[in-house]
Amino acid sequence: MIEPLRFFEGRTEMLSLVRVMMKKPYPSRTVGRGRILPDGSLSLVQQIHDHGKPPSQRSWKIREVSPGKFTGTMSEAVGPVQIQQIGGRFLFKFSMKGKLAIEQWITPMPGGKTATTRMTAKKLGMRVASSEGTIRKF
Repeated sequence: MIEPLRFFEGRTEMLSLVRVMMKKPYPSRTVGRGRILPDGSLSLVQQIHDHGKPPSQRSWKIREVSPGKFTGTMSEAVGPVQIQQIGGRFLFKFSMKGKLAIEQWITPMPGGKTATTRMTAKKLGMRVASSEGTIRKF
């Protein structure tokens, strides 16, 4: 059984390649520290290191609302984050400033220590950015 919130408990690292329309692709490294709160929700703080930019921080709080469905907040999101388990994968949907619609697929790999991630950002229905990478649990 997949326990998606527990995957982010402790230390995680995401390495990805970010592609933004009309710009050169750049590497990104995100280091996360997560903990399960007494109410069962996940609190996750991530340090983002995008090539050529100063480090920044992102905070998540996610809880399960029904089997395979999660909701929560993320510091860069405008409104709620919705997460749905579809087969063995997880689909994240949320909006960001500038009317960006974000879809991110996280696919756990066998063994439970790694996952792949694919993110797409759309504005007015057109893809303006994407990223692909791997998340490792330590």
